[in-house]
Amino acid sequence: MELFVTRHGETEWNAGGRLCGRTDLPLNETGRAQSGALARELAALQAPIDLVIASPMIRARQTAAILAQALGVPVETDERLIEQHYGEFEGGSSAAPAFLHNKRQFAVRYPGGESMMQVACRVYAFLDELRTREGLRGVLLVSHGGTCRVLNTYFEDIANDDFCQWRMQNAECRRYTL
Repeated sequence: MELFVTRHGETEWNAGGRLCGRTDLPLNETGRAQSGALARELAALQAPIDLVIASPMIRARQTAAILAQALGVPVETDERLIEQHYGEFEGGSSAAPAFLHNKRQFAVRYPGGESMMQVACRVYAFLDELRTREGLRGVLLVSHGGTCRVLNTYFEDIANDDFCQWRMQNAECRRYTL
């Protein structure tokens, strides 16, 4: 099965360098345009996508709706694709030294949030389950930056320092074989 993975389109907080985490924010105008551009790109490629599965957060659902409409496929949501809970860092700067320090501590929960290992447990379980679904040529996942970072490690080995630096842009799409 081909697996296409995208991060949702831009939100106002993304544009301002603020951590969204579990704060449920809609797409901004740029995010809607990014999602439309990705939809046109995937449709033009005639990518073998039979289903879109999105995080239940509004920014991911809005992106998924735009993509699914252009591709003519159904949308499902799955809680396991939700963004990492950044706890007390939510709404703060993604460049804050305390946040960046915590980001390197994979087994340590963000204060009031969750650890990278907790995210990996739910994301890996989701991918293991998705692997068993039959009758799908390809699936497009719509998720979040932190979740996509972890999801990438299911397919690619990556050193800790590289993991911390790895970033997926809004409405960027990557392709894997599941």
